[in-house]
Amino acid sequence: MKPLTVVSNRLPVTVGETIEKSSGGMVAALEGLGENADFQWIGWAGGAVKDPDRKKEIASELKERFNYTPIFLSRKDADDYYTGFSNSSLWPLLHYMPTKARYEERWFDAYRRVNRLFADTVLEKTGEDDIVWIQDYHLMLLPAMLREKRPKMTIGYFLHTPFPSYEIFRCHPDREELLEGLLGADLIGFHTFGYLRHFRSTVLRLLGIESEFNVIHTDTHQTAIGVFPIGINAEKFLEGMKTEAYREAKNTLQRANTGKKVVLSVERLDYTKGVPRRLDAIERFLNETGRTDVSFIFVCVPSRESVPEYQELRRSVELKVSRINGKHSALGEIPVHFIHRQVAFEELCALYCLADVATVTPLMDGMNLVAKEYLLCQQEEPGALVLSEFAGAAQELNNAYVVNPYNVKEISNALQLALDASEKEKRQRLEPMKQRVAKYDARFWAQSFLDSLSDLPRETPEPTEIRPLSAEGLHPSLAGKNAALFLDYDGTLAELKKRPVDAAPVGEVEEILSLLDRQEDLDVYLVGGRARRDMDRWFSKYRFHLVAEHGYCVKEKDAEDWVVLTPEADLSWKDQILDFLELYAGMTPGSFLEEKTASVVWHYAGADPEFGAWKAQQLVSSLQEMLSNLPVQIHHGKKIVEIASVHANKGAAVSYFMTKYRYEAVLCAGDDETDEAMFRLSDDRLRSAKVGAGETAAAFRCPSPKAFRAFLHALLTSYSTGG
Repeated sequence: MKPLTVVSNRLPVTVGETIEKSSGGMVAALEGLGENADFQWIGWAGGAVKDPDRKKEIASELKERFNYTPIFLSRKDADDYYTGFSNSSLWPLLHYMPTKARYEERWFDAYRRVNRLFADTVLEKTGEDDIVWIQDYHLMLLPAMLREKRPKMTIGYFLHTPFPSYEIFRCHPDREELLEGLLGADLIGFHTFGYLRHFRSTVLRLLGIESEFNVIHTDTHQTAIGVFPIGINAEKFLEGMKTEAYREAKNTLQRANTGKKVVLSVERLDYTKGVPRRLDAIERFLNETGRTDVSFIFVCVPSRESVPEYQELRRSVELKVSRINGKHSALGEIPVHFIHRQVAFEELCALYCLADVATVTPLMDGMNLVAKEYLLCQQEEPGALVLSEFAGAAQELNNAYVVNPYNVKEISNALQLALDASEKEKRQRLEPMKQRVAKYDARFWAQSFLDSLSDLPRETPEPTEIRPLSAEGLHPSLAGKNAALFLDYDGTLAELKKRPVDAAPVGEVEEILSLLDRQEDLDVYLVGGRARRDMDRWFSKYRFHLVAEHGYCVKEKDAEDWVVLTPEADLSWKDQILDFLELYAGMTPGSFLEEKTASVVWHYAGADPEFGAWKAQQLVSSLQEMLSNLPVQIHHGKKIVEIASVHANKGAAVSYFMTKYRYEAVLCAGDDETDEAMFRLSDDRLRSAKVGAGETAAAFRCPSPKAFRAFLHALLTSYSTGG
């Protein structure tokens, strides 16, 4: 296996006067892989270390003992990046709680800055062929930052939280940059298919990038997406239950709960965990049953106590516990035991083993390993699991008593069913789940992700006859000859826009047009589907030949007026279809019609992507029936359906000018089906280039408009220097 670098927000250590190593399931899983590979870990050391000498000491010890590389953050960066952006902005949205999300611009500046610091450290500590595996929502920008510097690097990313629906994620002000950051990875892993599905939908709706079932194609590479439900460190729990400390903790707990049924809850005190509603369900259970033989133990580990929402949550929980205990306590006995601290590992194992019921009812949770830990530790009398349907674990543990955590009555009823179930029923439910937890543990999760990452094809193979476009390869074909460039605009020179009016040349596009305008030895033709008014408005200041409406009319660079190349074209069919197309525009919110002289275009880039695509298929099918005997061609392109005269096409325009000016060499470039008429011309003088993916008759391919502009810049620079 290639060298492996794991990158996470925090290193699995606690740095104080001494350095203590953490021992979570992910740590054991990932470090276990190091037995068969060169392994290192990069992450924040925690806290704010100011003394340079102390930083050196920490870095040296971490490197020597564990092969860890620490990132050091200032207190301000830690507050803004971690407490601010990661946990006060991203965390609530990822867990479907937009009303709890807060946002400050400086937080995202810090988030970007810290992700860049991580990127610089990773690049310094890794080689070109290493595998880098990035963990969780704190580092969403990191994959693209690494991809930009090392295009061939193998980059994995795993999200340990849910990924919400598009309607939730689009609330975030930095939504596009976060998504683009993630798409720098070769493989993105999720706990459940639901999270994967939401991610695909969000990428489609926010970035306009369509995908296959498990692959998203970007301009530069492809990103695979997959489902990898995380497991627990099963071996650690099984070994922990063999220790003397475990036996002592179990005996103490048994004595304290003699004659009682134990209902256990274990979690961080976080507003996503549903603790207040669970307490409401317990109160309802006690009110309805009057039972005094049940002891409810809440182990709530302190979490993010500097965040106001968490401080308020703790106060709310403590008030509810006090109210329930005040109402239902008997002399010397209270029903709810609230433990707001860490508990020793052996004590946790004992609690899991003795609990008759575990309640795991988060309002939303990526996986929730408590449910799996509880099941594995049920080694004696069988217990029962009450599990939220909104925990990722519910996808695997369907023998649990699955509940809606927002429904207090349902949780209360499930508690009664679980407590009163027979031993036979509990064992029938428990055993299959326990076997699954033991088999598909944390190490299985890590190995399956890395196996999938390693098995990905490193490059998308091109058909052998289509070569990558390069300035070095094409310059000799054009240099020193009477040559011309026939260039499509939308999707070729400039990125496609949802609204055609937004595609005016600016920035890089304007720069490349100016560079083209300065070429003395090349004739430049802009060959597009746009109407004459758009071509005039945007390009009349340049010395270009303009070809509008896919070759229907032309305006040469020194001419004042447009000339129709195909005056014989029959356009009477337009009147037959305009009302029909207006009907589709009315039925599809976000779509509209554009009428040109020789064509009519239905644009649906502004519609919902899935609904728009469905209506477009319907429209094309209907038009093919309606217009089968008329002189038209129907083009279903990128977010458009265009009906155009069969007499006007880009290939005919290119042939016309190649004959008129006797060009010795020509390069034509385009991105969609209307450009294939140029590519299919049989002429030894012509070189053709397809911009983007898809089948084509072109001889060369370029991945994106940005890459094509870079190619043109290199080609034109070599022209001007005579290279």
